[in-house]
Amino acid sequence: MNQRLAMLTELVESGKADSFARYALALEHRKARQCDAALAVFAALRRDDPDYLPMYYIAGRLLLDLGRDAEARDWLDAGVLVAQRKGDRKTLGELEAALSEL
Repeated sequence: MNQRLAMLTELVESGKADSFARYALALEHRKARQCDAALAVFAALRRDDPDYLPMYYIAGRLLLDLGRDAEARDWLDAGVLVAQRKGDRKTLGELEAALSEL
C-alpha cells in the first residue's frame, strides 16, 4: 500500500475524515486499480454526504470504464440532479457528456 493510500485509509477509519478526504481515498484506490475498494468508498460517501458533487462524475466514469453501464447511469443521473439543484453548470455538463456515452 502506498503511503498516501495508507494515510487516507487511517484517517477515514478514525472517523475524523471529511468528505474531501473520503473522496481522495476513493481516488487513491482507483489510481491503484483497486476498483471495488474505490466504489465502496464512493458508496459510503454517497450514503453519508449525498450532496458531495465531485464523486458522481468520477464514480460514474469508473463504472463506465468497467462496462457497468447501468450502475454508471445511476451515479451520473443522481449527480445531474445534485448539480442542477446546486446550479453547477460545469459539473452538469461533464455528467451529461458522460451520460451521452451510454
